[in-house]
Amino acid sequence: MAGQAPFAWLAEEAHRRTAAGLHRALVPRAADRDVLDLASNDYLGLARDPRVVEAGVTALRTWGAGSTGSRLVTGSTQLHAELEAELAAFLAAPRALVFSSGYAANLGALSALSGPGALVVSDAGNHASIVDACRVSRARVAVVGHRDVAAVRAALAARSEPRALVVTDSVFSVDGDLAPLAGLHAACRDYGALLVVDEAHGLGVRGPGGRGLVHEAGLSGAADVVRTVTLSKSLGSQGGAVVAAEAVVEHLVDVARTFIFDTGLAPPAAGAALGALRVLRAEPERAALVRDRATRLAASIEAAPPTSAIVSVILGEPGRAVRAAQECLAYGVHVGCFRPPSVPAGTSRLRLTARATLSDADIARAFAVLDAVLGAEPAAGGDAVGVARDAALQTRDTVRAAR
Repeated sequence: MAGQAPFAWLAEEAHRRTAAGLHRALVPRAADRDVLDLASNDYLGLARDPRVVEAGVTALRTWGAGSTGSRLVTGSTQLHAELEAELAAFLAAPRALVFSSGYAANLGALSALSGPGALVVSDAGNHASIVDACRVSRARVAVVGHRDVAAVRAALAARSEPRALVVTDSVFSVDGDLAPLAGLHAACRDYGALLVVDEAHGLGVRGPGGRGLVHEAGLSGAADVVRTVTLSKSLGSQGGAVVAAEAVVEHLVDVARTFIFDTGLAPPAAGAALGALRVLRAEPERAALVRDRATRLAASIEAAPPTSAIVSVILGEPGRAVRAAQECLAYGVHVGCFRPPSVPAGTSRLRLTARATLSDADIARAFAVLDAVLGAEPAAGGDAVGVARDAALQTRDTVRAAR
């Protein structure tokens, strides 16, 4: 309408989000804060590992702060090639191609491998990067029920398109549950489809030595399986990659827009990721450690046993989840807070992420604060917090008294 302020609608939208408990704000964290981190995706505790930091610093001094251009111009260094080769070898795949983020890897891979005249079958619980990739692919998209292999088969059987791919997270980022990869791959084989698996939350956590759920399922050598990974979670750095057959990688170099037109991953991030990968190769027990810590963390608050590093505590309405997260932080424990659109309405929650380097005292501290904030009863038997149980209960009582 003539004379109307062009951004008047933003205030209305902001008011609506605030009323629904969906307003978000940036809260910068200090480098030296005394807070127990159960919110980040630093599953293996490598983001501040001195070996990883030094690898990033060495790359910074050698190659500079930025890659200076797209991968096809000046943005591919010998360091990028080294990272790609070692990542592919670790995951028992022919090739790996590094992108500037896991988000860019998903957008690039899915759009380049589908397109008009193709069908994409996507799990309803997939990450937003997969959802967005489906939207920009210009393929027909069929969203199927969460972990529903029968629905995938039905969608593939009914298709008229000559090409199809099925896409899923390996470990779903909200609940931490696992994709039924064996069933999905069998369906793809039966109907001539490609299986694309996002291992963002699987790399470093599942599989022997942290090689991911695809490797655990025995599918690493399958030519009809494409993996995307992120370097910003278990590897504690930044960036993403597509891990696939030679022909797939060559196709992405020619076609994937988020590879062709995006500035290459900064060398310090590539160096840190490579350093973290080498630590994981040298210390494969870290993958089992993070799963153990997640199990103990869940047991301490009587949550369902996890199958990954993620422990989800559903609270219901957004306001309740926000208040609980803020109160936990006030008592020194930082937990994730997930609200719509990240989760369905009515399922707002705290998301706790375990880390391989969590100590008995850390788990006791987490239990103490979460018990005080949420009013949970101690887990039976006491094994989950071990010898630190008494200290945890004392800390809990101190927190309650201060409220």
